[in-house]
Amino acid sequence: MRSFRARPSRVVSALAALTAVALVTSCASLPTDSAPQVIRRYEAPTQANPDITPAPDSDPDVLLRDFFAASAVPAGNYEGAKSFLTDAARQAWDPSASTIVVDRISVNTLASGGDTQSFNVQGNVIGELRPGGSFIPARQGYEATMEVQRVDGQWRISSLPAGAVIERTEMRNRYQPFNLYFFNRDGTQLVPDRRWVFVERDTLETTLITLLLRGPSERVRTALKFDLPAEAAYTGVEDGAYTFTGLSGLGEQERLRFAAQLVWTLAGAGVSGPIAIYADGDPLLPGTESFSREDFPNVSPTATVEEERLYTLAGGRLFEVAEEKAQPMDGRVAEQGNIVAADVTAAGDYAIITGAEGDEVFRAGAFEQGAREIFRGDNFTRPTFESSGSGIWTVMNGRQVQRAVRTASGEYATTEVPVELPQGVDGSISVLRLSNTGVRAVMVIEGTLYTGIVEQYGDGERRVINVLEYAPDLAGSVISADWQPDGSIIAGTSNPGSPVVRVEQDGSGTTGKPVGNITAPVVAVAAGADMIYATDANAVLQLPSGATDVPNWREVPGLQGVRSVPIVAR
Repeated sequence: MRSFRARPSRVVSALAALTAVALVTSCASLPTDSAPQVIRRYEAPTQANPDITPAPDSDPDVLLRDFFAASAVPAGNYEGAKSFLTDAARQAWDPSASTIVVDRISVNTLASGGDTQSFNVQGNVIGELRPGGSFIPARQGYEATMEVQRVDGQWRISSLPAGAVIERTEMRNRYQPFNLYFFNRDGTQLVPDRRWVFVERDTLETTLITLLLRGPSERVRTALKFDLPAEAAYTGVEDGAYTFTGLSGLGEQERLRFAAQLVWTLAGAGVSGPIAIYADGDPLLPGTESFSREDFPNVSPTATVEEERLYTLAGGRLFEVAEEKAQPMDGRVAEQGNIVAADVTAAGDYAIITGAEGDEVFRAGAFEQGAREIFRGDNFTRPTFESSGSGIWTVMNGRQVQRAVRTASGEYATTEVPVELPQGVDGSISVLRLSNTGVRAVMVIEGTLYTGIVEQYGDGERRVINVLEYAPDLAGSVISADWQPDGSIIAGTSNPGSPVVRVEQDGSGTTGKPVGNITAPVVAVAAGADMIYATDANAVLQLPSGATDVPNWREVPGLQGVRSVPIVAR
């Protein structure tokens, strides 16, 4: 049995320096663009569920409904669902072709009589579960014709389309979302990649590790860094250590990145660590045999600034809110004139929009130095900073996404960012916010919520790809949006019944925040580690981010009676 040794100080230094080394080496070794890689299909757990079989003497419509419920159980290659089929249909049906998720399934008789009956099946598609467990939201109708046939006195399904169809409630009952973690292209920050996993606790860790080895999901793959070779494989737990093969070609930094990905991914499944990791018969990193989340503070996906600062914009001036007081940011900030929008980083960099509609100016700088003019235009959206703080984005004149990057000389270089919107989407972008990792962007276009993936290409240029509509139930009512630290989105709407809504990172669902005393429209939202802020028709209010049973929002201390825009420095 292996004996686990204490971690040498040399290794601690290497772990602490992971981010710094990645920054130094990424320009030389990181490709600026990469060809798509083949994603191997996720294999569902092989255990069959013996409890899933047709109830004896089921009526045809009941049989169909029970079949759809059974289709949410992929165990044993959908053995339970296949028990509802005739032998011929069982051989022909390919449930792995796709897994479509609908809000609910409606079954109506088309023709009946004798030993064969036909049914029309309908539903509203909310998304698709892709191989590997990623959820892709969609908004369209689903309709199919299915036939059932009497076999030995029992009804069985004889004709059905390829793929599995499940209801939203069955997905939530049978699957559970977990985050896999991969590094951004610079190798400086862990980025969550949400997957829905069929929950069998005996196979959960193995499933997550297997998916991690296969890399990021297709939608975000080109925006992330993935070091592992195709031959990498998980071989199980031996003497308390997670063992792998096929990693012999990895260097020290690549091994450290893999350790960080593994410990954070397993932490989401309840494995708090420290964990021992062996590769090809030896410790993953020579001289150490265990790793924990505390070994990677510089790349923590849950890291927040030591002292989260709240700012607010009111009456054309920027204020810092602290100790239940709002202190005006005078001096160089006040000299810029009437401020209509702003964003601030934890490091004290800021970007502002000044002027009036039809003649606005985009400026950026630092509190101690003031800001300089970068753009002029008819109008701009609120600025948004990249995770590093060096790049700042805004939308000029409704459609032109502009990016400004401060150079070594202190000047700003500007480029236009291409945005590949879905076909038929051509309205003005009223909100653009980058996620805390900088890998995702949320946009509000004509009151509808969209998210896209920020891809780096060429010489560090950016473009927004794979844009999808989120939260179709909110379409036309969204006014404001921002990212929460956990990767979800908080949206403010004009809907009195759901003025503030949480939208999941992958678009798989929405949850209305308590209505209480908040009054639509909610024109601005912001989110900190522990608090959500929203500006409604009367004031700027706050609510603990995880609150579900708090009846009312509270006015922000120091801003009572003031209707202003909340800004959480990141």
